[in-house]
Amino acid sequence: MKTNGGSGEAGTASSGFWSAPVYAANARFVADLASPVVALLAPRPGERILDLGCGDGALTEAIAASGAAVIGVDGSADMVRAARARGVDARVMDGQLLAHEAAFEGAFDAVFSNAALHWMPDADAVIAGVKRALKPGGRFVGEFGGHGNVAAIATALRAALRARGVAPAAAFRWFFPTAEAYEGLLRAHGFAVREIALFARPTKLPTGMAGWLATFAAPFLEAVPAAAHGEVLRDVEEVLAPALCTPGGDWIADYVRLRFFAVAA
Repeated sequence: MKTNGGSGEAGTASSGFWSAPVYAANARFVADLASPVVALLAPRPGERILDLGCGDGALTEAIAASGAAVIGVDGSADMVRAARARGVDARVMDGQLLAHEAAFEGAFDAVFSNAALHWMPDADAVIAGVKRALKPGGRFVGEFGGHGNVAAIATALRAALRARGVAPAAAFRWFFPTAEAYEGLLRAHGFAVREIALFARPTKLPTGMAGWLATFAAPFLEAVPAAAHGEVLRDVEEVLAPALCTPGGDWIADYVRLRFFAVAA
């Protein structure tokens, strides 16, 4: 999936490009910054919780420490292996096909997702699957990239592709909705939306823009010969440096997050 989350950023689309060691080296901040959304979930002992887009299981493991019984699903087999190595009950599954998993029907008190839903462009299918998986009154709690997320980075990537004859329309596209649009989707599927907010969260990248691109840019490069990947990413870094690199050499990603809490009717 990166689906798709739980510890997030592993995707449904192009899920084969995810590497658990690369993710751990360059993107551990994704789970480290998730305390507020885990607090919003407020897992309780004995609850059954689905971590949608569990990634390498870092947050799944933390949620399970509450005493809840947690299952993680992710579209990346490599990330699922890493989650299982932590002792997480993790399964390979595309979050956009969640509604087809008969064993999950009405099985969960809550569905949680962190930094994963933006990798699942068929949001209607995802939300329908979540609704089916929840018990009546179950909660859907998550955070993911919202409208304007990594806008500068995505623009630089598309410009670099255009310079090499790749039409931007053919480039990989994330799902970054506004709060109003996502609230509408949730309500259309029978959820009562208790909280939803879009907010900027500029995020320092511990291994710089090179590390971020090595972890997350692969879907954009599928139409570019492998021999040209390094050149493309160097061009992207050069374009982004004036806006996202501080005078001291720190890279700051232009993150915008969408956080929500919804209850199944």
